Amino acid sequence: MRTILVLNSKGGSGKTTVAINIAGFFADRGQAVALADFDVQHSSLDWLASREADRPEIKGIDAANHGLRVPSGTEILVMDAPAATHGEELGALVRRAQTIVIPVIPSPVDLRAAERFLSDLAKVRVVERHEVKVATVANRAREGTQATAELGEYLEQLKLPNGRKLPFLANLRSSVNYLRAAERGLSIFEFAPMATAPDRECWSPLTKWLTSARSVPE
Repeated sequence: MRTILVLNSKGGSGKTTVAINIAGFFADRGQAVALADFDVQHSSLDWLASREADRPEIKGIDAANHGLRVPSGTEILVMDAPAATHGEELGALVRRAQTIVIPVIPSPVDLRAAERFLSDLAKVRVVERHEVKVATVANRAREGTQATAELGEYLEQLKLPNGRKLPFLANLRSSVNYLRAAERGLSIFEFAPMATAPDRECWSPLTKWLTSARSVPE
């Protein structure tokens, strides 16, 4: 079973948006997908509740209240982590994952929070030992803005304390299409193909990485 964790301890980084679109991407490819919501706000489960019945099934898991009970036959497990995840809770989540995607939005506050969070993440043993693959994405990026450029420069040079570089994979643009798709329980890969073409193009480096051996520990 493939396990993907969307993680950032800072609230408002767009973890749920990234998680539901990863789930939608794999479901649209015909794979058996489960989406585990570890956040008590249940944003991912709310998205699933509005999903149209004729769309590829994504099974929801209320991990916040009932633990991680993965349905049998699951091929892709996407985990939407809660904000303010630190210490033992962070370690427990990371140990469940093969792949971690960290979304960061372009703001000075989020950059400083990302530095602290990545320092904590680097101390988790499975990360130190390269037993999980980690990558970052810029989220809600506005093309041509100084904040987006500064975030890109920061993410491009990120390394763990052991010198290991963290791949910076994509600038996910700020787009109303995410909201419009989410209202119907859809990902941008399932919604308005012509309108979402620029969004899907932004995602292309991330989805290529997620479907490659490079995103899975050896």
